[in-house]
Amino acid sequence: MSHEETLRTKLSAVPRGKSGWKQFEDTATEVLCHLLIPPLTKPHIQARSYSEIDRRDAIFPNRNHGEKNHWGRLLHELEARMILVEFKNYDVSDIGKEEVNQTRSYLTKTMGRLALIVSSKVPNDAAHIKRNTVYSEDGKVIIFLTVEHLDEMLYMKERGEDPADLIIDLIERFYIGWE
Repeated sequence: MSHEETLRTKLSAVPRGKSGWKQFEDTATEVLCHLLIPPLTKPHIQARSYSEIDRRDAIFPNRNHGEKNHWGRLLHELEARMILVEFKNYDVSDIGKEEVNQTRSYLTKTMGRLALIVSSKVPNDAAHIKRNTVYSEDGKVIIFLTVEHLDEMLYMKERGEDPADLIIDLIERFYIGWE
């Protein structure tokens, strides 16, 4: 069994909802580390702001200054010095505009203007509309990654492809659909 297959199995075994929130966060972080390091570097987990008011699930430093890769492009395009990741392992509740607003508030000038919400289900229409508003008002891009996206990225890695291609595709689809 390949490492990617092991990670897919582990991710699919996580219980949805409140009971599996920590396992989802840990497993999804493990998957993202496998997929994105390098070129990103080891994430800061449960990183808190100085005042400890804000707690971000994971922050992947992007040190690809001047690099000719996807992350170098995103660093230039969105000032994505830190890739913020928020995990939502919802079962019954919807992932809505509140979750988008929370993520938006974490995207400070020093972090950059790119965040990923990794979720066990597709966010609702209100989340998609709020994401458009966030981009219109602040120029911040929030990408929704589901477990199915993570699975596809693992298949891409297994085939020797760059999993970040999927993130770029999702950003481009967001730009195309933005209004």
